[in-house]
Amino acid sequence: MLKYKITIEYEGTKYHGWQRQKNLDTIQGEIESALFKLTKKHILVYGASRTDSGVHSYGQVAHFEICNHYNIDEIQNAINYYLKPQKISIVNIELVKNIFHARFSKKKKHYIYKIINRKSPLTIQKNLAWHVILPLDINNMIEASKYMLGTFDFTSFRASGCQSNSPIKTIDSIKIIKNNNEINLIFTAESFLYNQIRIMVGTLKDFGTKQLNPSYMKEIISAKNRKFAGETAPSFGLYLDEIHYY
Repeated sequence: MLKYKITIEYEGTKYHGWQRQKNLDTIQGEIESALFKLTKKHILVYGASRTDSGVHSYGQVAHFEICNHYNIDEIQNAINYYLKPQKISIVNIELVKNIFHARFSKKKKHYIYKIINRKSPLTIQKNLAWHVILPLDINNMIEASKYMLGTFDFTSFRASGCQSNSPIKTIDSIKIIKNNNEINLIFTAESFLYNQIRIMVGTLKDFGTKQLNPSYMKEIISAKNRKFAGETAPSFGLYLDEIHYY
């Protein structure tokens, strides 16, 4: 058996997340369908991150195993051909060693959350970014985000449906970059709780609009209570950007 690692770009708007679900359009399901058309066999695809409904990706990673040896360019072109007209693209493919696993070999994950901060409605970027009308104080958001860095019990930023064994996570980096009315929040960690990034973004938005003292973030974290944090930001502003491996 040969193991292939693929990097996938997709617009998640119309899909019910990554994970295959019966009678629903999913990223995993569409890729497995394309592989079936190519190989005439049911090939299982294993993803690095189970992105939710509406979440997008620049760099989702997955792997699959097949018996036949294909030229790299040929198999990439073939999968992309069978993925048409889906908004899914295989942007890279490579042969990897059998010990590689898309989910369990990963070291760090990078996510980007996009906010458009303006009064007028979105057209081109609708469903591709969170539209926030009230002016955002970026400097206040940056200062508040510094209190999120490190290892903490992130229960305040944990969704009710989270199945993680522990609420303790380590946030390595948070960058907040503004370019005109577009604001990108970039998060790096080994792993995140279910909806953690979206709740963190919703909370940081409050620091941008309500002029909260940045140090109040410490109280939100120490409360270990979801009610203390902000709203859950919409899924369509979130992008899985890149995954690093050992």
